[in-house]
Amino acid sequence: MPQAQFHRTTYPSVLYLETASRTPDGKKEKIYYVRYRSPDGRQHFERAGKKITTAGKANQVRTARSRGTELPNEDRRAAKAASEQAEVERWTLSKLWTEYKAGRPGMKRSATDETNFKLYLSPAFGDKEPREVAPLDVDRLRLTLSKKKAGGTVKNILELLRRLSNFAAKKQLCAPLPFRVTLPKVNNIRTEDLNAEQMARLLGILRDGTVTDKAGKKTLLDQDAREMMLLALFTGARRGEILRLKWDDIDFQRGFITLREPKGGTDQTIPLPDDARELLKNRPRRDGSAYVFPGRKIKGQEERPRADAAKSFRAIRAAAGLPASFRPMHGLRHTFASMLASSGEVDLYTLQRLLTHKSPMMTARYAHLRDETLKAASNVAGRLMRETTADQDAKKAKGEGR
Repeated sequence: MPQAQFHRTTYPSVLYLETASRTPDGKKEKIYYVRYRSPDGRQHFERAGKKITTAGKANQVRTARSRGTELPNEDRRAAKAASEQAEVERWTLSKLWTEYKAGRPGMKRSATDETNFKLYLSPAFGDKEPREVAPLDVDRLRLTLSKKKAGGTVKNILELLRRLSNFAAKKQLCAPLPFRVTLPKVNNIRTEDLNAEQMARLLGILRDGTVTDKAGKKTLLDQDAREMMLLALFTGARRGEILRLKWDDIDFQRGFITLREPKGGTDQTIPLPDDARELLKNRPRRDGSAYVFPGRKIKGQEERPRADAAKSFRAIRAAAGLPASFRPMHGLRHTFASMLASSGEVDLYTLQRLLTHKSPMMTARYAHLRDETLKAASNVAGRLMRETTADQDAKKAKGEGR
């Protein structure tokens, strides 16, 4: 192989090679090299740079590198490699989020967390390590979110940030946030209920399955949505628990339902009421699906349950004339709990078990309904005594009138 032939220029220690390539004006392309001693005493002979096209520019590069204002090629490559390695080793919040999810393939609220990270945390802090986030940064995010988002949403987003920081510290991946994230206090407890008239209208719609408009035209309502709502009324189960139901989760013989991945995190078992048993026994199993409410079949993909039926739920709510603020599935869970609490036949501990609440504090919101039942019961004796006294007075008055 022939040795490269370097050519001198008018500048000391600036040389060039001619290549087979041609410049736009037809001349041979030149690659410039420079020879110099860096401030640390090392000798260098290297290319001036791809974009250096004249000997004068190459000489400027040589001067800068010999003075130490520009790094030698070797040092620049080493610095770049070190920077890339450091970036690989940096535990940014985006990298922490990926690692966090990898260790929790079936984690609850994954869809909500994914949305909150992607839309809010990633743009603000995704390329930063927790230690690089300042309290003022979090305050700015909180203020921005508060202008458009509900308090509960803001709390969930900041809680996810805190969770990732704690995860980093627990796994000793990197330093956590150097300050404490204060979560906003949110009072979003809503206990929804239906009165007797509303309940009668809703049950009529759910069982009939049709709604008639002013012109007399009947519209068939979504059967899945109707039966999901009935199950919520019969069992008090949550929307997600009902959507995830599989036929194997229903023990018709023993009379129990297994709830997979409930809010508390651990699978729970609740009784299978007679009305729910009848509904499920009469429900056809579609295409041999394992799910009670199967989703659409997509070729080549794993079978999934139905994702949701929000639009159908709203249609049923409107058909039954329920308030627009009534949350169909969550509200029916509250209605189930309220009916049991106000019946006077179910104590709060039993209600807690039926609702699969981990803490009795969650069930305590229905205590006032049971209190009202107890107060009403305590008045029965007084009412009976008044009725007895009234009867005696009536008899006495009748005797005196003879």
